[in-house]
Amino acid sequence: MGPGEGCAMRDARVALAQIEPKLGDLEANLDLHASAVRDARRAGAGLVVFPELSMTGYLLRDQVPEVALRPGSRELARLARLSRGIDVVAGFVEETPRHLYHNAVAYLSEGRVVHVHRKVYVPTYGLFEEGRDFASGDTLRSFDTRFGRAGVLVCEDCWHPSCAWILAQQGMDVLIVASSGPTRGARPGVGITSVAVWRDLLRATARFQTCFAVYVNRVGYEDGLNFGGGSLAVDPFGRVVASVPALEPALGIATLEAEVLRRARLSYPLLRDENLDLVHREVERIRRLRYDLPGAGKEGGTAAGRGGRDR
Repeated sequence: MGPGEGCAMRDARVALAQIEPKLGDLEANLDLHASAVRDARRAGAGLVVFPELSMTGYLLRDQVPEVALRPGSRELARLARLSRGIDVVAGFVEETPRHLYHNAVAYLSEGRVVHVHRKVYVPTYGLFEEGRDFASGDTLRSFDTRFGRAGVLVCEDCWHPSCAWILAQQGMDVLIVASSGPTRGARPGVGITSVAVWRDLLRATARFQTCFAVYVNRVGYEDGLNFGGGSLAVDPFGRVVASVPALEPALGIATLEAEVLRRARLSYPLLRDENLDLVHREVERIRRLRYDLPGAGKEGGTAAGRGGRDR
């Protein structure tokens, strides 16, 4: 799937469901999702996006196996029913047939699961201990929706630029980022530092990948950890088109206009001009060097060193 392929984007009205999930309580969180979906419908949205692990809460630790869902589970079936007439993006713990547990996000539409993304970069630094409980995902796929081609990332994934880039190379028009980002730092005139940093990251990502970016972060407290909210949507020029205040539950509405995407890609044909052969060759060379694989270090670093013309 190349950057020029896939279904054409259509205007989309997206609800940013900045909620406060209850830790480990699937039923209460399903009710919370149902309420937000009703509000999103009343606001005329065609898509509602929830945060990372919106079905379970974040600091699960030993509760992970208890709240994990498998395909066909009653809770996923109820969530799927909510997606009739309005698409839903929600975070949950997925249990695979081999009993691996993933921090996952599902895109649901018309009563079925269209796509599941398993968090690729599971952090184990600073405040984070996700690697103790979750296996890492190992795929990045964009997919068709009724609004255009979308891609999903979960929190830490977005801090690795290669993730959004790989999705963009598969024709992504809208990047959806679900997060459980804690509140860290505050500065006069800036506000909550972590919220401002996420805003900068999403604006840069949307510009470089010439796509819309929809970021939804949760709020509330768990075991003394505060989650900052600050959800927002950004257009391909890096302009914030909708935002939700920090710290409190709220529902924001963003309109993503297909014509804006068209203008951005006419102005900045970055996807068109990407040299995948160059990227493949250089990544393979670096991989061989990093892991000391056969053939590492034998190629020169210039065209002349490989027998090419250096003029």
